[in-house]
Amino acid sequence: MRQTLDFLLNVWLGVQDLTLRARFAEHSAETFAAVLDTCEKIAREKFAPIARLTDTEEPRFDGERVHLPAATKAATDAYVASGMLAAAQDYAIGGMQLPCVIEMAANAFFSKANVAVGAYAMLTAGNANLLMAHGTAKQREVFAAAEFEGRWFGTMCLSEPQAGSSLSDIRTRAELEFADDPLGQRFRLKGNKMWISAGEHELSENIIHLVLAKIPGQDGKLVAGARGISLFIVPKKMVGADGQLTGERNDVRLAGLNHKLGFRGTSNCLLNFGEGGAGAVGYLVGQPGEGLKCMFHMMNEARIGVGLGAVMLGYAGYEASLAYARQRSQGRAIGPAGKDATQPQRPIIEHADVKRMLLAQKSYVEGGLALALLCARLVDEQHSGAADAAKEAKLVLEVLIPIVKSWPSEWCLEANSLAIQVLGGYGYTRDFPVEQYWRDNRLNMIHEGTHGIHGLDLLGRKVVMNGGEALLALAARINFTVETALQQPELAELGNALAAALANVGRATKNAWSSGKPEEALANATPYLQAFGHLVLAWIWLDVVLKAGQGKASEFTQGKQAACRYFFAYELPKIEAWLGVVSRREALCKDMPEAWF
Repeated sequence: MRQTLDFLLNVWLGVQDLTLRARFAEHSAETFAAVLDTCEKIAREKFAPIARLTDTEEPRFDGERVHLPAATKAATDAYVASGMLAAAQDYAIGGMQLPCVIEMAANAFFSKANVAVGAYAMLTAGNANLLMAHGTAKQREVFAAAEFEGRWFGTMCLSEPQAGSSLSDIRTRAELEFADDPLGQRFRLKGNKMWISAGEHELSENIIHLVLAKIPGQDGKLVAGARGISLFIVPKKMVGADGQLTGERNDVRLAGLNHKLGFRGTSNCLLNFGEGGAGAVGYLVGQPGEGLKCMFHMMNEARIGVGLGAVMLGYAGYEASLAYARQRSQGRAIGPAGKDATQPQRPIIEHADVKRMLLAQKSYVEGGLALALLCARLVDEQHSGAADAAKEAKLVLEVLIPIVKSWPSEWCLEANSLAIQVLGGYGYTRDFPVEQYWRDNRLNMIHEGTHGIHGLDLLGRKVVMNGGEALLALAARINFTVETALQQPELAELGNALAAALANVGRATKNAWSSGKPEEALANATPYLQAFGHLVLAWIWLDVVLKAGQGKASEFTQGKQAACRYFFAYELPKIEAWLGVVSRREALCKDMPEAWF
């Protein structure tokens, strides 16, 4: 994995060019490599050895506190000590001013080693980053700073028992108590939040919840829809204006733990706010009614992180099944007279179907890693590039966010399934880790927006906004790769196939909306998402191979070329079927009466 990671960063994305920019001028290829080395070591020594432990000894609640294995705190403490919580922040507040792409690459090691334990830190960093973008100076000084130091951890509290993904239907209520508190306008919150990862634990001194709630109107009623949603800082333990704990606990209570298929090392909670009576104290972030706008800062960052986490679980399974296939002997070669039982058995990696499963995994996980790193690199371009480049990067990132979250969540999960298949019966047992990788990865198609929601976002908003401006920006990049490939005879066929796929997606997009009826256009948004994702991954693979082919041929580069050829031969043709139902606006799923089920 490390060789591929280094190639994608240094050769394909050219991250060393970022050191020419003022924000990253004190960095070099050596400092970037040192960060990766450090995180790889911590992940290997502190996170990976406890992956099975944190799966089997899942969080438990004794009525007073949540218990986690002691090794969980040791691992999170090692992460805190590395300084990675503030990796992308300014030197002035203790950060490293790392590019987003290096931060993401470094965190990939933790997702691969133990994704559930890594989630505590990832949520905390995302929480603090949001406060740096939308909080007041005092909120940044008190809450974000403590999170970056690792003294306090953070969460995001969106869903409710009756309103999972439908945030416009949340009922948590926030009543203004005091407008002039130094920590921000102080409200009292009452309501219930569900599926809160890291919502209760004792890994840190305090837990800072970022909570979506609605401020009632003058009539005392909650405003309908998303426009009534605001965002609040709700600490588990009360905090003074000086940033010190007061010794008083806020009215936030654990109602219960969710017991999950996978990702068991992360506590997942139902939280009650204000069950004691007066309400939980919360401080407004940003302006009233702009809670979702603020929260999307954390959610979009989290979506790249979810995609990367899915990739790394797939990568772990790929490496485990590859190692197994190289040492497991079974079956014999078929000669003209059939199998000769007197001959020694062959390693199963010599069988064509096992190679198929390994090539599929390689194409999914290495392609998914490239996709996630590309999106992180676009974040850097958006924030530190020249004006025109920043604008173009923002457009491309808009249309890729649903893809980077959803495509790895589906296809790197499939990689985990194939890893189990390579191991056969052994893969289905807990004697090997591949079954846990699958269980952990299954969450990624659900949280941070389900597959269907991202399909609706892509087809219903991203590809049509501003006259298709974002789609055109992505198409320009794809066409550049096509034109480059067409100049190389050995890649011309792939270039033509990619061009045809792009044209097919363009036609399907137009046909989907040709009736002007959103209900018809969006009935097949998920197949559209799948086809669009495969188009993007085919483009990425061809672009990667163009860079890989610039040096001397090696087993490493030949492996990349084989994975690219696999994707074009076995995967890209699937988009025809997916786009068929989109183009003709297939009405079956939309019109099927409930009673027919």
